Amino acid sequence: MAQAKSMAQNKNTKTTATTKLTASEEALKKEIVGKVNRHFGKVMEDATPHMVYTACALTVRDRIMEKWAVSHQTVKKMGAKKLYYLSFEFLMGRLLCTNILNLMQTEEYQHVLNDLGYSLPEIAELENDAGLGNGGLGRLAACFIDSLTTLDLPAYGCTIRYEYGLFRQKIVDGYQTELPDSWLDNGNAWEIARPEETVEVKFGGEVYTDWVDGKFTCRYNNSHTILAMPYDVPLCGYDSKIVNKLRLWSSKSPDHMNMQEFNSGNYVRAVEEKELAEVISKVLYPEDNHTEGKELRLKQQYFLVSATLQWILKEFENRNGQDWSKLPDKVVIHINDTHPTMAIPEMMRLLMDEKGLGWDEAWDIVTHVFAYTNHTVMSEALEKWPLDMFRKILPRVYMIVEEMNRRLMIRLNEVYPNDSAKHKYMAIISDNQIFMANMCLASCFAVNGVSKLHTDILKQDIFADYYNMNNDHFYAITNGITFRRWIANCNPELTELISSKIGKNWIKDASELSKLKKYAKDPAFKKQFAEIKRNNKVRLAQYIKEHNDIVVNPDSIFDVQCKRLHEYKRQMMNVLHILAEYNRILEDNVYAENYYPKTYIFGAKAAPGYKRAKLIIKLINSVGDMINNDPRVKDKIKVVFLENYSVSIAEKLIIAADISEQISTAGKEASGTGNMKFMLNGALTIGTLDGANVEMLEQVGEDNIYIFGLKADEVAARVKYAGTDEVKNIYSSNASLRHALEQLVDGSIVPGSNQMFRDLYQTLLFGDYGFPDTYMVIRDFEEYMKTQEKMSADYQDRDKWIEKAILNTASAGFFSSDRTIEDYNKNIWHLTPIK
Repeated sequence: MAQAKSMAQNKNTKTTATTKLTASEEALKKEIVGKVNRHFGKVMEDATPHMVYTACALTVRDRIMEKWAVSHQTVKKMGAKKLYYLSFEFLMGRLLCTNILNLMQTEEYQHVLNDLGYSLPEIAELENDAGLGNGGLGRLAACFIDSLTTLDLPAYGCTIRYEYGLFRQKIVDGYQTELPDSWLDNGNAWEIARPEETVEVKFGGEVYTDWVDGKFTCRYNNSHTILAMPYDVPLCGYDSKIVNKLRLWSSKSPDHMNMQEFNSGNYVRAVEEKELAEVISKVLYPEDNHTEGKELRLKQQYFLVSATLQWILKEFENRNGQDWSKLPDKVVIHINDTHPTMAIPEMMRLLMDEKGLGWDEAWDIVTHVFAYTNHTVMSEALEKWPLDMFRKILPRVYMIVEEMNRRLMIRLNEVYPNDSAKHKYMAIISDNQIFMANMCLASCFAVNGVSKLHTDILKQDIFADYYNMNNDHFYAITNGITFRRWIANCNPELTELISSKIGKNWIKDASELSKLKKYAKDPAFKKQFAEIKRNNKVRLAQYIKEHNDIVVNPDSIFDVQCKRLHEYKRQMMNVLHILAEYNRILEDNVYAENYYPKTYIFGAKAAPGYKRAKLIIKLINSVGDMINNDPRVKDKIKVVFLENYSVSIAEKLIIAADISEQISTAGKEASGTGNMKFMLNGALTIGTLDGANVEMLEQVGEDNIYIFGLKADEVAARVKYAGTDEVKNIYSSNASLRHALEQLVDGSIVPGSNQMFRDLYQTLLFGDYGFPDTYMVIRDFEEYMKTQEKMSADYQDRDKWIEKAILNTASAGFFSSDRTIEDYNKNIWHLTPIK
């Protein structure tokens, strides 16, 4: 709001572009002015910056819609097979600049907005980040839909139109506070409402089954109906021929208001039914540490899949008639993590109860339509639902799941005879719970991990018995990122420099980035590369001063760890190391004199119910307060926590980073994609051999990445025993670590409070249920500390460091999501590009 006000005050004093507009730019200017006139009833002199943003967005949308109309007809005439990508998250980020870039009109919009007294970056800042995702899962889905469209593959993303995102993070006295993320307050210029395609979704009630004229029938009594209304967001790819879309489902009540209650003066009760219906699409990931939250999450999952599948079947029937055996030839449905798993039994329900198919016919279709991506090897994160809750909310779907499980048990007894223990943990229903990952493994024609290491762990450990039963179903497909957003859009100076040397084709064919390697030793190129990095650091320093009121030195090392706050991601190890460095600066004058200044930057959200993660956020902020305000360190270390980390903040941060912290406990991170974004923009990685770090090492070589710590198999071996003696020995022998740990409980971080961080101290040294150091923070600490020292020393050889940074950028081509999508399409989807 403050920025919009400032822009409005200053717009008339801006320097108008001196470049004469071309004829096409004059036409674009006329369009934008016309939108302001017709959409808001304002002349440009009276328009607010938000009005100008909306006018720009609408002109971009018009271009996309024109392209979409042609694309839609082409796909329809071809009868092409389509992908429906079901994901609970699509973390899209701001769309204005991305869409303009993909339409290849960035320069035109820059010139026109300058002529109108604005700048494109300032206008783009006024767009809210869509609250449709949280972290890597949602950002990956957003990259995928961009790459699918760029590669001219027909695909639809499908999710819920959350009225509020996860939450807006506010740091108050160092603690995370959750506020509503009301991202729709100013509307959404990109979406198109489709009320005519609204469908019904039913919950609860009783199900009565019967046979009528030889056909199985179902009748519902007392079920609760919710309406699912779709909104479509058209998406264009970079220089692509087609337009795909993101379909968002919003929950509505069939009854707008109870007029009898209203006329009686019971105003709250009059709209109560409407509010209860619409709560389904209110918030991304409602807290589920209570029964009501669990039930709401379950309803959200069914709401998404039921609405989507009804739409898919209607689309198919309109174009192909009722020969349902052809469905696998025309449709592939991809389940992104387990949240949309109920699509499997829901498809069985729709095919049997509404389309009249028998079980065997329906099952043959379902097992050739669904594919599944697993995103975690952590057993506690594999989704499961209480049986009684599931049966109460989804009685008919439960009947189908029960039959799926019965048939699975017959099959398991054939493959693994008389092995009851194995049957139990492979079952869909076990111990009064429904296991969603097992449902996917028992039903999907393809299962994939998201890196080589992750897939090996799936095949050899967590899903080993399913792999042995269906080894031709498993694929390793390493994640990727879209280069359009994560360098071309957010780092235009570097993009221009690269293109000046190797041409622009690398933006669409990322493998061409390798041509940059020959410039790694070119003095002129290195000088320009280093200047761009410093410019980005200066801009980030200005952002930090504005938002955190902390002055940081752009010539210090920017060491960045920004990702979801979880113990396995080991922000805890990072902050303990910061404490150790701080202590050594105070205690060792020689070390202090030779210490190269560092700025440690964190950004992370913790799940609202994850108390320990929230306490780590408090620790980071408290350590920052202590160090940043201690004159004895003379600004050698600064610690910054960026509030409300989002895609838009990431775009500022990633391009400015010198060091990328990818330090998760080996074997716990499935892939990671933040590591790829930092690498692409010339940051050097310090990391474990975890997730995609393994393949990053292969691509860039061991001289240009900093790997430390236990490997996945070593972690697994240590987890099998408590490791108390090992932890005690390390604690006793490493004085730097011991001092940092003791500071958690001696009151030195927050004076007068020695109990605030005791839980963190306890869990590292003594653990939960007698298992200390679950995530190997203590056991990897010394090697992490030595690796950090080596990185700091290497950074001071600026010429060599820039060479390493260039080689990281030049070696990042493999991690394009275009390559990832090509792998998915070759192995799993088999879509035909639209010509």
